[in-house]
Amino acid sequence: MARIVLDALRENISKVMEFVEAEEERLSCPMAVTAKINVAIDELFCNIASYAYPDSKGQVAVVVESPAENTISITFEDSGVPYDPLAKPDPDTTLSADDRPIGGLGIFIVKKTMDSVEYKYEDKKNILTIVKKW
Repeated sequence: MARIVLDALRENISKVMEFVEAEEERLSCPMAVTAKINVAIDELFCNIASYAYPDSKGQVAVVVESPAENTISITFEDSGVPYDPLAKPDPDTTLSADDRPIGGLGIFIVKKTMDSVEYKYEDKKNILTIVKKW
């Protein structure tokens, strides 16, 4: 298990990417999987940085594990405003971009590209875990 704790600021996305990519390299994660994970990290960390701490500064812990062979698990933990991004319905992608309400497309993409996306609120923390197999 590898863990990093950073301030929940958009400018720290690159640090999260570097941290996760080092773990992906250690696990011999294929580039195609790394690319999908990078999109998910960008979406999830950006959302935390933008919305978790509306009236204060806060931190995000990112934990990378390999629960099974050829599998990577990335968990984001924050003590911000409780929010389950999986609770909203998926956007209607049959509608044109002009007719579709704003929001929800990023988490939809994360759900479609990861093998598992789970959220729980525990000990006053948002805990979101993504899992990708190859």
